[in-house]
Amino acid sequence: MENKIVIIMGSESDKDFVKKIEDELISMGVKYEKKVASAHKTPALVLKMIGEYDRKFDNVVYITVAGLSNGLSGIVAANTKNPVIACPPLNDRNYLIDVHSTLRMPSKVPSMCVLNPKNAALAAVRILALTDKNLKEKI
Repeated sequence: MENKIVIIMGSESDKDFVKKIEDELISMGVKYEKKVASAHKTPALVLKMIGEYDRKFDNVVYITVAGLSNGLSGIVAANTKNPVIACPPLNDRNYLIDVHSTLRMPSKVPSMCVLNPKNAALAAVRILALTDKNLKEKI
């Protein structure tokens, strides 16, 4: 059984925030992949990536990083049967708007929201550890 954590960020401008997630995964020795794709500008690419990961791996946990209008978490959650953790890169100016955009998803679009990037990484690892004893030992 092969598991994978996939970080999808909405744009390159999210890379500094994503590094905090990566650092936590690296500190636990957990493999992951990182991609850039915008749900608003390149939705076909997002859908293609989800399909490829869902076919290739037994279990995938997606961590989506998108600010402003968070369409990324919704499009991923609506098109996979795997867990999606939204971790919006928050700033003081748009904090409430970004959180609201992440929390208000339509029915049958289950995206979890974890605001702290290190906790988002840990949550993803714990989800995969439910079926992976080696991963559970790293927690």
